[in-house]
Amino acid sequence: MKEVKVIIWGLGAMGSGMADMLLKKKGVEIVGVAGRPGKQGKSMYEFLSTPRGDRPDVIIRSPEEVITEKAADVVLLCTDSFTAKAFDRIKFILEKKINCITSAEEMAYPQAQEPELAAKLDEIAKANGVSVLGTGINPGLIMDLLVVLMTGCCEEVEHIVSKRVNSLSPFGPAVMEEQGIGITVEEFKKGVETGRLSGHVGFAESIRMIGDAIGWPIDKITTSMEPIVTDVDRKSPYGFAKAGDVAGCSMKGFGYRDGQLLIEMLHPQQIEPEQVGVSTGDYVIIKGTPDINMVNSPEVPGGIGTIAMCVNMIPQIINARPGLHTMITLPVPRAIMDDMRNHICEEAKIVK
Repeated sequence: MKEVKVIIWGLGAMGSGMADMLLKKKGVEIVGVAGRPGKQGKSMYEFLSTPRGDRPDVIIRSPEEVITEKAADVVLLCTDSFTAKAFDRIKFILEKKINCITSAEEMAYPQAQEPELAAKLDEIAKANGVSVLGTGINPGLIMDLLVVLMTGCCEEVEHIVSKRVNSLSPFGPAVMEEQGIGITVEEFKKGVETGRLSGHVGFAESIRMIGDAIGWPIDKITTSMEPIVTDVDRKSPYGFAKAGDVAGCSMKGFGYRDGQLLIEMLHPQQIEPEQVGVSTGDYVIIKGTPDINMVNSPEVPGGIGTIAMCVNMIPQIINARPGLHTMITLPVPRAIMDDMRNHICEEAKIVK
């Protein structure tokens, strides 16, 4: 098999990070980059930390120019958070008979909130003999797949708590705005009421993924979003919150079946948490037989985690049967430390 051919659609923080990671791997080639009009015509290396060296240049072009029929083995789509917004782009990729991995949070389990669109994507993918997956660090791994994995050693499961305490400090201005960093408590409350503040996207997807995986059909999901108010001035590279204002948000999600609370998601995130004595970490707490209390501290960083999940799942989606996939329908993710072609099964090399 020739090198695994990859197209990246969207060269922001995630897309450029994926490009940098791919350039370090063996057996894989970036054959195209699709970007916004402002970036089109420029070299992708203008937006990467990896120098071009003696590599052939890759010029950023429009999606229509780059994504043509069977032009690559997979497209890494890094442009949206929501299934409805990503749908047309994913459809375009699949109809060009190319597999797709997207970092759109809702696509980690689109059946949760967009069952009709999920069914359409499954139909389109099967009709074109390709596969599609949404993944990332969260949703995609930490607050869902890792939980499912830990239930594998349980004889019985009674209650699940998935908790992620993370720092927002590494993120850029867009995330600062989405999370309400630096605004007043009143402004935060208004932002939640109007939907201007998005907070974490993916609770419904993670809760339903866990429930479906272990046989708990969840029939009700509720969420909440509260401000984390700082009592000292805090400054990160892209955010500032003075004492008395919002330095982060505490997100919570709850999954019920027949009125019983079965799954809890706790996700406080803020800038400079260490400044006020808050340690970051990822936690899986299962009440069952046996009880599970898994702790990873500090947190797995969200940026590099999402980048690595999307890149490391490339062989899995190429190998997969055609259709819509989630992290519970594919083999578990793993780092690829050798030639990526070694992880492509012979049947996929022939059929896809």
